Amino acid sequence: MTEPDNNSALQDRMERLGIFEEDLQEKFVLGSGPGGQKINKTASCVFLKHLPSGTHVKCQENRSRTANRQRARELLCDFIESGVRAEETEEVQAKEKERRRNRKPSARAKRRNLETKRRRSEVKRRREKPPEDGD
Repeated sequence: MTEPDNNSALQDRMERLGIFEEDLQEKFVLGSGPGGQKINKTASCVFLKHLPSGTHVKCQENRSRTANRQRARELLCDFIESGVRAEETEEVQAKEKERRRNRKPSARAKRRNLETKRRRSEVKRRREKPPEDGD
């Protein structure tokens, strides 16, 4: 009974992210790893590729092909959603960086800059050759 609810929630999530079934390329491949002869003989591992984004996932968490298909779609949604969040975060960070760059320096920063300039000019002044006497 929980599977149809879970499936409809997954379908809603996929629609919200712009992932459509016709954009998915699905293959069933032979599994690998522990599990003995059965895992090596059956093609229960799901390879799912989202063609518009080029994102692909491979799922072999269960022995059931149906469960692996469901989980592969969930993993694809997670991956694409994290990419969307990363883009939003980058935009916010870029705006914040621009804001920080354009703001006026604080009084403390101004004092520190002036002190640094004074010290630097003193160092440069000391490099000058001493005046020669007119013998």
